[in-house]
Amino acid sequence: MFGGGVMEERQQLDDEINLIDYFIVIARRKWLIIGITLLTAVTTAVISLYMPPIYMAETKILPPQGASSSMASQIMSQLGGLGAIVGSTAGIKTPNDFYIEVLKSRNILDHIIDKFKLIELYKAKTHEDARISLAGALKAKDDKKSGIMTIGIENKDPKMAADIANAFVDELKNFNRGFAVTEAAQRRLFFEEQLKDAKESLIKSEESIKGFQERTGVFKMDEQSKAVLEGIANLRAFIAAKEVELKVMKTYATPRNPDTQKAEEEIKGLREQLGNLSVKGSGHNPDPLISTDIMPSLGTEYIRKMREFKYHETLYEILLKQYEAARLDEARDAATVQVIDKAIPPENRIKPKRRQMVMIAGVTGLFLSIFTVFFMEYIKGERERFKDKGIK
Repeated sequence: MFGGGVMEERQQLDDEINLIDYFIVIARRKWLIIGITLLTAVTTAVISLYMPPIYMAETKILPPQGASSSMASQIMSQLGGLGAIVGSTAGIKTPNDFYIEVLKSRNILDHIIDKFKLIELYKAKTHEDARISLAGALKAKDDKKSGIMTIGIENKDPKMAADIANAFVDELKNFNRGFAVTEAAQRRLFFEEQLKDAKESLIKSEESIKGFQERTGVFKMDEQSKAVLEGIANLRAFIAAKEVELKVMKTYATPRNPDTQKAEEEIKGLREQLGNLSVKGSGHNPDPLISTDIMPSLGTEYIRKMREFKYHETLYEILLKQYEAARLDEARDAATVQVIDKAIPPENRIKPKRRQMVMIAGVTGLFLSIFTVFFMEYIKGERERFKDKGIK
């Protein structure tokens, strides 16, 4: 016990002696330490004076908040290049994250580069080099709470920085006009394509009936046959329209979605009604109105053509109404980018931060000089030990 206490006191005394030795070394070489520290700080200050000032212009916007991640993945796949690389939907969690990736897409970067002739400004050898420089100058961030997104651009010219930042906002607006971001826009585009096909089919049906009548003369049906014909045509058209509506739903909803399941049940019910209307009449049929064999056999071809015409006519009318409804929804939920603060030329630079650079250089120089002093002391000690042993 007693021996252990003596050992601890001796170890503590040795530590104190070693610490004193360190301070003695530092005090002996203090002017060297001060000189290296000052030299490093002054050199950094002089270099910072020759560094060109960098300004950052910022604009604040409120992007539309209706873009889902699935819709984002569809659009990012169309942007290609840098947008396809950085726009992986695994990292896109909010609409603002999506729009930040859109800003970094190759298409938008190229538009900005061409508009401001940034290849010459950045002294880039290729378009790719200019894209990398512009992407590095672009600082986009969003506030998760407010949904406000800030777009910042770094440039040596404050006016150029503001112009480029505002140009990015314009490109974002053009992007929203050129791509269907909202669910309503997707429905409108889908119905627009279906409407074109339905119109072409309707025109062909009209021309077919007209050609038949010109060859055979005008054929008239009785009211009962006409009612059956229109009933079948209308049901077929409703089924086709419902199937189109179901396809639209499946672009943004899962098969388990209640609306999707409801549409599937409605289509099933309409098909059953169509099957009943198409049953051949017989003595067992309780309702002779829905029997198709009452139609004159001589007008079979005319009836078939008229049925197709009525089907395409009804389908076109239904799709037209759905298209107009989707168009109104799109206009109501327009994906507009609202500018809160437009970028203006900044008055103060953000780089170089001379005071911070000098302080960091001074601290670095201090540690470097202390390390140098101890290294010199170590070399001196080794030489003295070699001399004591007779080694020169």
